[in-house]
Amino acid sequence: MVNYDSVESAREFFYQDKFAVNTGIRLDDLTEDEAFCSLELSDEHRNAYGGVMGGVIFTLADFAFAILSNQIHQLTVAQQVSINYLSAPKGDKLFAKATCRKSGRTSSIIIVNISDDLGRDVAQFVGTGFKL
Repeated sequence: MVNYDSVESAREFFYQDKFAVNTGIRLDDLTEDEAFCSLELSDEHRNAYGGVMGGVIFTLADFAFAILSNQIHQLTVAQQVSINYLSAPKGDKLFAKATCRKSGRTSSIIIVNISDDLGRDVAQFVGTGFKL
């Protein structure tokens, strides 16, 4: 069941998620079974050591998860999530690709891969969505 008839209608709804939007995250594309988001990195995204804050990477992944899980079934909420940080981003932009691994009667499993604009694998997020 697809809930948004276009990427524009999904943007209109999810851009009410002020934390993600104020962080600078954008919804780039949305299909029936994938969501693509991105984030231009700035000094506001960096920790005291100059690296990208883990919470920024998590927020990007969580936003892509929310969009795709609610594309599959509205209303879906996160039941359990985990993230593995693979390497520090070195580029100027992060990309999130959310893919549905399984969609069942009451839950869905979404995998979100985060990479940077230099092609580095930055993180992998796995989320279980509970369908309300």
